[in-house]
Amino acid sequence: MSIVVNLDIMLAKRKVKSKDLAEQIGITEANLSLLKSGKVKGVRFATLEAICRYLDCQPGDLLEYQPDQE
Repeated sequence: MSIVVNLDIMLAKRKVKSKDLAEQIGITEANLSLLKSGKVKGVRFATLEAICRYLDCQPGDLLEYQPDQE
């Protein structure tokens, strides 16, 4: 996939545990894990907003476009 999720990097930079983030933004740890691994087809703007608010970051800090190499 061309969209890379850098949520693990931002969690490490902010010294926040996945469990704490999931609890604070109101999603399950399992759903957060799927999001971190990029195994979701989409993410709600409300969820993205909550993550950005809690981690004090921008959506571009979490998501990156990398074109497929042909």
